[in-house]
Amino acid sequence: LFAARLGGRISRHLFSRATRLPPAQRLLGEKLVTIMVWLVAFFFGIDVLGISLTALTVFSGAFGLAIGFGLQKTFGNLIAGLILLMDGSIKPGDVIGINDGKDKTIGQVKKIGIRAVSITTRDEKEYLIPNEILMTSQVENWSYSSRDVRVKVPVGVAYGTDLDLAERLMMEAAAACPRVLDSPKSSVWLTAFGDNAIQFEMQLWIRDPEEGIGNLRSDVLKRIWRLFRDHGVEIPYPSQNVYVKQWPSGTTPTEDSSKLVDNSPA
Repeated sequence: LFAARLGGRISRHLFSRATRLPPAQRLLGEKLVTIMVWLVAFFFGIDVLGISLTALTVFSGAFGLAIGFGLQKTFGNLIAGLILLMDGSIKPGDVIGINDGKDKTIGQVKKIGIRAVSITTRDEKEYLIPNEILMTSQVENWSYSSRDVRVKVPVGVAYGTDLDLAERLMMEAAAACPRVLDSPKSSVWLTAFGDNAIQFEMQLWIRDPEEGIGNLRSDVLKRIWRLFRDHGVEIPYPSQNVYVKQWPSGTTPTEDSSKLVDNSPA
């Protein structure tokens, strides 16, 4: 056991110095060498104890059945972890999102182990996701082919606003945000004429999604608020106008309420 553990530590040290290999390939090589070391130690221990391998064949059927039922998930996670490392679809440092049916967990992959993948979220919670789940579930990998991620920010302006001015101010707010990339270039699209506002959508590009998306939107919206305030661009809020066509008998409208009366013919 001591020799097997020592061999595992030596393999980890050697692969950690192989900087020319990608991180996933280094981790895969480390796991394979560790498994080989433990297998050699197992058979060497059997030989030292004088146990005949032919005697083990008697129990091979029962042992295989026990593995099939008792260790099925363990071996499934082991094989899934090796497959993940071989195909390179998920690597340490990637930002991924896993949908469990109700909520989506987004975090950065810290470690791919024999049984599970360690993911750390923005609130510093660490999740251990079994490797088999990553093989059978839909996973968003924000870092698979490129680390560039597009973030959408909805913005509404009041009717009567100079739309060209509003678009220019939104682009200025995006350019002033340090995390927003210059290339790909940000864009602003008019998306709808809403009930209370003209709706725009800003599309921004960042390269560090692991730093959070909500805080980026907050930063951009604060900059937009200040620019709109300084240039007289109104941000609308829901409101209703009530028009009374006929007042009850014996009542007289006040000065404030008379302003709401529609004088158009009924």
